[in-house]
Amino acid sequence: MRAHRSSVVAAIAVAATLTAVAGCAAKSDGKGAGKGAIAVTASDSDCKVSAKEFPAGHVQFAVDNKGSKVTEVYVYAPGDRIMTERENIGPGTHAEITAEIKPGAYEIACKPGMKGHGIRQKVTASGKGAAVKRNPKLDAAVSAYRTWVQEQADQTLPKAQKFADAVKAGDIEAAKKTYALSRVGWERTEPVAESFGDIDPKVDTRADGLSDGQKWTGWHKLEQSLWEKKKISADDKKLADQLITDLKDWQKRVGKAVINPTTMANGAKELLDEVATGKVTGEEERYSHTDLIDFHANVEGAQKAYELLKPVVTKNDPALAKELDKQFAAILKQLDGHRDGKSADGFASYDTVGKGERKTLSDSVNALAEPLSKLAAAVAESK
Repeated sequence: MRAHRSSVVAAIAVAATLTAVAGCAAKSDGKGAGKGAIAVTASDSDCKVSAKEFPAGHVQFAVDNKGSKVTEVYVYAPGDRIMTERENIGPGTHAEITAEIKPGAYEIACKPGMKGHGIRQKVTASGKGAAVKRNPKLDAAVSAYRTWVQEQADQTLPKAQKFADAVKAGDIEAAKKTYALSRVGWERTEPVAESFGDIDPKVDTRADGLSDGQKWTGWHKLEQSLWEKKKISADDKKLADQLITDLKDWQKRVGKAVINPTTMANGAKELLDEVATGKVTGEEERYSHTDLIDFHANVEGAQKAYELLKPVVTKNDPALAKELDKQFAAILKQLDGHRDGKSADGFASYDTVGKGERKTLSDSVNALAEPLSKLAAAVAESK
């Protein structure tokens, strides 16, 4: 839901939390990452890249935010397909991103305030014979993850159809009961869906995340009608059909997504960023307050990617695997404490979760996000 950013002011207001969540909150020492890393220096008005051409393969980007705003960095392939990203890089902080990049032309974008098209630099990944030699266990992990992502998309469509049918029938209560459940598969695999660039804005954008001239469509427009406006308009019924059309497009395209061990690992981290920026704050489901089931689905998606990569992570970095096991168990146990068997989605309404409990949830996200930010490097080092 990267298009759902609230105002820059709001982003800066929670910067203390977000920089911790990013898993890279330590002040940069100015030395960047290890030998061969591509330095990306972001500011409020610039995005400097130390090399405009670099060898393809496993590439490490060392990001320093020299600006006054929380920023994010993307590597885009043609068509704004997202190859990798890192969100929530606070002012004065450092982040390291490991990605598997094939030969070709790309753009690196810095987005101060986490909004807009970004300040972009054209770069080229070059070199013949740059194919990554991958551990067969990682090939198996990618294959299993690709199958699982497709299953999530396939399982989403009938649930979304049930929601859409309730909207079209003008049945507000039935639509409310099916709304959050229709979103679980999407929330589990959101980074893959977002990698296409054009689907997420259609189905999962908030009102304050619209780009210039963009019509508001998708789940959250219908959420507003159901909970805030308390009525279903003729336009809403058309939007319900459009939602299904767009989700079918997603379902068909999932099999073509770029998935490799580092996109899996970085995607797991992105899901925790989604929790930090939307779920813990209550911004994601601001009308329905069904944030907790989204929160749980994001964590499930991150855990799935990790569990598939775990055999290699355990060999390469056993301490990291042990810490991730601990933190995943802790955050899921905490979420279980907010279950409500009487609600349609199985979780308590987020507006009943007090500030203290939200702070505890935020702390748990931070505790998991820090080791999760090391996952891509652990699998990239595999032989």
